[in-house]
Amino acid sequence: MASDQLRKGEVRRNWLLSTPALIILLSAASGPLLVVLVYSFLTPGEYGGVVWQFSWDAWISVIFERDIFDDTISIADAHLTILWRSVSLSLMTTVVTFILGFPTAYFIATRPPQNRNLWLFLITIPFWTNLLIRTFAVLEVIRNEGVINTALIAMGIIETPIQILYTDTAIMIGMTYVYLPLMVLPIYASMERLNFNLVEAAYDLYATRLKVLWRVIVPLVKPGIVAGSILVFVPSLGTFVTPRVLGGGKKLMLSNLIELQFGSGRNWPLGAALSITLLAMVMVALIIYIRTTQRDQATSK
Repeated sequence: MASDQLRKGEVRRNWLLSTPALIILLSAASGPLLVVLVYSFLTPGEYGGVVWQFSWDAWISVIFERDIFDDTISIADAHLTILWRSVSLSLMTTVVTFILGFPTAYFIATRPPQNRNLWLFLITIPFWTNLLIRTFAVLEVIRNEGVINTALIAMGIIETPIQILYTDTAIMIGMTYVYLPLMVLPIYASMERLNFNLVEAAYDLYATRLKVLWRVIVPLVKPGIVAGSILVFVPSLGTFVTPRVLGGGKKLMLSNLIELQFGSGRNWPLGAALSITLLAMVMVALIIYIRTTQRDQATSK
């Protein structure tokens, strides 16, 4: 009984000591989100800001739009197009980074231990520079007078430059370059713990390379694949700089639409509603990740 009371007293003391930090963290994290949530249910001001009058119009405008002449409601094609572009480009970026990142991680994991740090160092070099600088570097490569078109014209493969810049492809290339290390590092962390004796045993049992990859390697490094996919998909979904620079303001994504509503659109409630929508999409991705991880852990036990 005395030990139980001591344990309870220690737990109570720990909670009391951590209460100020928890209050600060909750206020800093939840406070701004609560403000955005409240704004999404208010009426937009005439020159920006909000009018403290309850309204569902912002949430309705996420998917629908109201005609300015006869007040009829129809599907907001522009918003749905931007939403679909955001999700589809994020998924494509995740797939492309996996296709490039998986063999890269495997290559690093199979190098001698004394050489792996050098390869990891090279992978992390892009993080040394600002995101905007990296995006402009991609722009210099894919623009009409950039490295790719100049090289293709010099080799006689094409006569006129290929229009890559200001397209969805340009945005995907930029996001792939920016977020590729976030796919490589988690997969490498799983690969490093992989027992390659299992791979040799599979070859001894006459398994083909494809079967070894699909039946042995991929299941064992699945946690790293899932973690890398989430680390790429979530920031891709909310990226702002890359579509702004490489899309030229013509190929908006959800974050650009949010900035437009808080800026020149002067519709803060709609911007807040779109922000909460983006947050909900991120939460869904994280819930899928948590459930997948829990299921894998239960299976391994």
